Amino acid sequence: MFLSFLFKTVIISLSGVMAPGPITAMTVSKGTQNPHSGPMIAIGHGIVELPLILIIFFGFGNFLEITWVKVAIGFLGGLFLLKMGIGLIKNIFNSKAGKTDDNYTPLQAGIVLSIANPYFLIWWATVGAVLITGAYKFGVWGLVTFILVHWSCDFVWYTILASVSFKGGHFFGERLQQILFAVCGVFLLFFSGKFIYDAITTIF
Repeated sequence: MFLSFLFKTVIISLSGVMAPGPITAMTVSKGTQNPHSGPMIAIGHGIVELPLILIIFFGFGNFLEITWVKVAIGFLGGLFLLKMGIGLIKNIFNSKAGKTDDNYTPLQAGIVLSIANPYFLIWWATVGAVLITGAYKFGVWGLVTFILVHWSCDFVWYTILASVSFKGGHFFGERLQQILFAVCGVFLLFFSGKFIYDAITTIF
């Protein structure tokens, strides 16, 4: 029974972490420069995720579904992504000199992008809340195991993504790095616009 629940946890977790999003884009970007960026981004993500899981477990998940909270998170998150997207676009021209306009370390990027993503927070308040409840049916150790399994999915995926990006960047050279910076920058700008647009339409 518990193994069945853990299998469901792995499938749902992987479907979430592997879906294209701001953290995916940043992992690819950071990975071209450092193969160890993936684990650090996963740790940053976990720093936000663990307290969030506990908050939801203790019954405060509904707070994230309040309209003004969703609007504030979406708008501020969109502005964060706008800044980071512009920084990546600038890196296209700086990569040759090995410079970067991105002041965030991989750990900081994992933290900031997690907090700035309203869909990540809402996912935990809805789908995640169901998984948390299901895990606790097996006791405290069931909840602890669930947290470890879910975070392991994040850790493995971001590690693989960063490693592949690093190897690809070194094999194909500077041109691939510039292309990846451009693609990831555009992705962040897209999500920035989407977050802000969704926040505005929620108000009106």
